[in-house]
Amino acid sequence: MNHEQPYPSIAAVDPEIVRATQRALDYKTKPRRSLGQLEDLACRYAAIRNQAQPTLPVKTLVVMGADHGVADEGVSAYPREVTAQMLLNFARGGAAINVLARHAGAELIVVDMGVDAELTAPEILHAKQARGTRNFTREPAMSRQEARAAVERGVQLALQLAAAGTTLLGIGEMGIGNTTSASALSAVLLGQAPEEVTGRGTGIDDVTHQRKIDVIRRGIACTQPDATDALDVLAKLGGFEIAGLCGLVLGAAQQRVAVVIDGFIASVAALVAVRLVPAARDYLIAAHRSVEVGHRLVLQELGQRPLLDLELRLGEGTGAALALSLVDAAVHILAEMATFESAGVSDAGA
Repeated sequence: MNHEQPYPSIAAVDPEIVRATQRALDYKTKPRRSLGQLEDLACRYAAIRNQAQPTLPVKTLVVMGADHGVADEGVSAYPREVTAQMLLNFARGGAAINVLARHAGAELIVVDMGVDAELTAPEILHAKQARGTRNFTREPAMSRQEARAAVERGVQLALQLAAAGTTLLGIGEMGIGNTTSASALSAVLLGQAPEEVTGRGTGIDDVTHQRKIDVIRRGIACTQPDATDALDVLAKLGGFEIAGLCGLVLGAAQQRVAVVIDGFIASVAALVAVRLVPAARDYLIAAHRSVEVGHRLVLQELGQRPLLDLELRLGEGTGAALALSLVDAAVHILAEMATFESAGVSDAGA
């Protein structure tokens, strides 16, 4: 770690909590381990909360939006003004993430981290760092100071949410051009060639896909990020929403809040967080595997087995919203299911 303001300190989870929670699940009225990954989820959530019998989750979804200078290179099927339009759609409750957040019983918080428009809707939390990043094929997307400020803003929001009672946090994003940024980040952080981690984003054609790969290659050559310095990589190739999500992960982990990461872009933000503070890894739950080609490699690096594989590629936190319900279900099983003794059911044993 460098000599700048330190990142949040994060405690390692206690493996004894996992064992104690599994013992409690073993006495429920079911064959041992018959709920499979739901039991693993309950144990992971308990360890994150540092409580063998945790209280039921209080669920919040945060979607951060920002614009990207690299969108000027024609890497997306959509114009950059769609970022602002979609944040307003979130504010009005009309997007997929609104529907799925309501279904999950989660509060949805929409954050403007750097949209290239003045968004005055009261439903949007205003944390704008600038009106988008710079075009990283010509210069670094952000200064180191700008990147750190965006991370810190995410940390502070996580601390506020934890203080208000959130114990289970889903994270998602919105930003035209941000799959290009995430692919560039993952190429450097994973030591991969751009074509190995660059997918179709919003559904681009072959010509645009090749342009996107070339743009990433040019951006890396121009900015020369230091792969051993995650903040340097984030500043040179990232986005304000990616930096903000990175901070959310760090702040949530410090407060023992479980973080359900959405798709490729949110997972790259989590990867940056883990490179900054490795202990943050234990607080992550991967929602799903997206169709973005780089996502599998990022999840592998994070040591995450995704809960779902639904061929999602929307972003917005949609996969995280679905996964919040699974985590919630797992903890409800732990809290509410009868034991063999209380139900008067014979236990066949291990």
